[in-house]
Formats: sequence, structure tokens, C-alpha cells
Amino acid sequence: MPNLEAKKVVVQEIADKMKNAQGCVVVDYRGLNVEEVTELRKSARDQGIDYKVYKNSMMRFAAKEAELEGLLDVFKGPTGVAFCDSDPVATAKLFSNFAKEHEALEIKAGTVEGKVLDVNGVAELAKLPSREELVAKALGGLNAPISGFVNVLNANLKGLVVALSAIADQKSAAEA
Repeated sequence: MPNLEAKKVVVQEIADKMKNAQGCVVVDYRGLNVEEVTELRKSARDQGIDYKVYKNSMMRFAAKEAELEGLLDVFKGPTGVAFCDSDPVATAKLFSNFAKEHEALEIKAGTVEGKVLDVNGVAELAKLPSREELVAKALGGLNAPISGFVNVLNANLKGLVVALSAIADQKSAAEA
């Protein structure tokens, strides 16, 4: 049966994505029109997020394969799933923000590095700063002491120059 083999391949593909994804969000897209779904897919693609719709039965088999049994109950009704290999916060942020703008989109669950999150967990994850923001803050924190050290060195040099200039002025005034 080639059809069964093709389904097994798709299930394995989904399971691999679930295992390898840093972050995953499962949504109910019922009520979104074509333009809104297209906008969501484009936003996801722009951020390196893979958003797809699979059959619920295939996603249940894949969740079992990926040892994410906590997701089995959410694969009912129209279900889309988004995977991100690089930033677990990006997926939650994108879909939470999109759900705020489009009430028809309902977040069902999510995962972070193999741990299943409920709707509240996904909402909390979306509130965290993105990876880029965290890196920028860390670099800013590392840069601050260096900048302070440079300012202290410059202040000492300025003080020395002012003192030498004052001495030179005094000597030239004494000679005159």
C-alpha cells in the first residue's frame, strides 16, 4: 500500500519537526479568511517559522512518536502547527500577537524544547524578550563596564593635562 507508506513518511516528518523544534505552537485557525491565513503564513515565513496544516490523526501519531503525549488532546478540529528551530519565543510571540489582532485564531498549546505548554504557558512565553533582545542586553551589560573604565582613564589624562597646563601657566607668569 503506497498510500500507507506515504502517510508514514509524513508522520515521521512531523515527528522529526516536533523533536527538533525549539518552539512549537498549535492553533485553531477556524474563522480566519484566506487573506488573514496568507498574512499569518507570510509573517511566519519571514521569521523562519514553518507553519503547516496536517491531518489531526497524523499529528497525533507524530506526537506519540516525538514523546509529546500532552499534545494529543489538542488535535481536534481545524488545527495548524508552527515550528521554529532557532528561537522558542519567536513562535509564541508571533501567534500571540496575531491572535490579539484576529480573535478567530485560537492558540491551543505549544512546546518549548520538548516540554508541552498549555495556552497560559504559551502566553507567558510570548511575554519574554526575543533571543536578539536578550543578546543585545547582554552585550550592553558587558559594554558598560568597559565604557566606564575608558571614561575613568580619560578623566585621569584630562586631569594630568590640566595640571601640567596650570604649572606651565604659573612658570610663564613667574618668568614674565
